[in-house]
Amino acid sequence: MECLHLRECGSCTLFSPYDEQVEFKLDFLRENFSEFYKGDFEFFKSHKSHYRTRAEFGIWHENNAISYTMNGVNGNKILIKNCPKVSFEIYDFMPKLIEILNQFESLKSRLFGVEFIDSTSELLCVLLYHKRLDESFKNELEILKSAFKNVNFIARSKGVKIVLDEPNLSDKLKIDDKIYTLNYDENAFIQPNKKVNESMIGWAKSCVKNGTDLLELYCGHGNFTLPLSEKFRAVLATEISKSSIKNATKNCKLNNIKNINFVRLSADELMSAFNHEREFNRLKNLDIFSYDFSHILVDPPRAGLSKNVIEFIKNYENIIYISCNPSTLKENLCELAKTHKVVRFAGFDQFANTHHLECGVLLTRNFVF
Repeated sequence: MECLHLRECGSCTLFSPYDEQVEFKLDFLRENFSEFYKGDFEFFKSHKSHYRTRAEFGIWHENNAISYTMNGVNGNKILIKNCPKVSFEIYDFMPKLIEILNQFESLKSRLFGVEFIDSTSELLCVLLYHKRLDESFKNELEILKSAFKNVNFIARSKGVKIVLDEPNLSDKLKIDDKIYTLNYDENAFIQPNKKVNESMIGWAKSCVKNGTDLLELYCGHGNFTLPLSEKFRAVLATEISKSSIKNATKNCKLNNIKNINFVRLSADELMSAFNHEREFNRLKNLDIFSYDFSHILVDPPRAGLSKNVIEFIKNYENIIYISCNPSTLKENLCELAKTHKVVRFAGFDQFANTHHLECGVLLTRNFVF
């Protein structure tokens, strides 16, 4: 199947007025998914600027000075002074950081990238180096930190990580007038557009009618899990990342939620457990066959769902599929449409002013196969 990309038809979406970008993306959904869905496509807009709470930039060295770069067309480097896509906190911090770094040879030497994470609790700056970092470098990093209040710093090189203070990253999400606090690690996968993330969670929650139990695959640190849990009697959520499961469990306690069991299993391992092919110590105190799953929630990586997972989730009545890749979503829907029908379809403009688009699909099972 042809890989689906949002192409630049007419004027480039990157430079078009935002409402034109939205219509462009809606046309893309209608063109590529009308074979699965005949209704109106829902669409959730982003703020037009300053919406990204996580961003990474390259560093360009010239004439003993450094500046930020981004990849342009055909991989060309573009030097930038500021980026209106990032949050106001990152936007204000970026020029101040580059000014300080340019004053210290040891800090800018062999620096090739900078990552920013703007959480509710703190702003984290991760400096990426192509050189060996030792304890003496930590003193240089302390000098940098002393120039900024409420900013935490980490320096990384191959096999080395220098941390001044353990990151304290958390977000407060407002879903249906209720606030959820979610802690996460600096390496965790997070939705970088907070407003659209809240829309995605709210939309997924609105897809649940008369829920009994929920099975969630690829749950991360509980971004969808916690808000959706109030719609169900019990929730089983799985994720392969040990740190994500650790944070998800903490987040349950933090939000006083008691009906979720988080288990560190891959999707394929969970299939094996349900098929009685393997026994897992991680499941020894949990009866996975006691659940009555009315809904399955999947939020897979860009590669989409494997054939085994598709065959497994076909057994359940309601599937909520969150996708970051329209191409693999379409491939998966070709299989899922054999047993289920699409009853809702939404686009989420997680990355405004780019060609990327996230989707949400609600499928219900046909009762005659």
